[in-house]
Amino acid sequence: MNTDDRAAPIGIFDSGVGGLSVLREIRRLMPQENLLYYADSGHCPYGGKSADEIGARAVAITDELLAAGVKLIVVACNTATIAAIERLRAIYPLSFVGIEPAIKPAVAQTRSGVVGVLATGAALAGDKFLKLRAQHGAQVRVITQPCPGLVEFVERGELEGPALRVLLERYVTPLLADGADTLVLGCTHYPFLRPALSALVGPRVGLLDTGEAVARQTRRVLEREGLLADAAHAGTLEWRTSGDRASVAPVIERLLAANT
Repeated sequence: MNTDDRAAPIGIFDSGVGGLSVLREIRRLMPQENLLYYADSGHCPYGGKSADEIGARAVAITDELLAAGVKLIVVACNTATIAAIERLRAIYPLSFVGIEPAIKPAVAQTRSGVVGVLATGAALAGDKFLKLRAQHGAQVRVITQPCPGLVEFVERGELEGPALRVLLERYVTPLLADGADTLVLGCTHYPFLRPALSALVGPRVGLLDTGEAVARQTRRVLEREGLLADAAHAGTLEWRTSGDRASVAPVIERLLAANT
């Protein structure tokens, strides 16, 4: 593998800005890597779209990332992973890393035996989630909660405030009432709402996402394929969007700086 291949960027995409929660973990683990992020904000959210629509967007974004010379693509979106990653793997010769809700670690962590899952309706209805639930959730009770509207708050960079709190209370209160002591953040947008969620549920309720696990898997794949960048290199970050760049830019800046 030549040096140019190792220096190529990692491509990362999401329905919008939520996948920055995964990018943040990748950058933390591998600061030497060049990163190219694509926010499909012009077509966000994916939660109400069909698998065919999401698949078409995933193909279009992959084509653009490949044209930019990426060496691997992280599908930093639960909904897109469910709807499109197998299609992408069948079409393209490079490796793809997907994401899935943190059911397994949540099952291991719960003390009450009740796990709540916050996600988009499309993610919760997908075969991948249902298989995860069957595989890891047999010994506990797994309660699901679709969360329409939360993605839009993050897309606007609104990570706090009374309107957001009302929506979070609507989704979280029934899970807590049913005894959930561990909540899975099953959308990459939701880790940016961790402070607001923590203030709502208190310290005794665990909040889990899979950004760190995805970063570790990305590193494993790069190591396996001989594509890790030189550790002495300072990685760069470039981003693109299908939305209005002037509107998206301040949100990306805020989320990259967010202490969550």
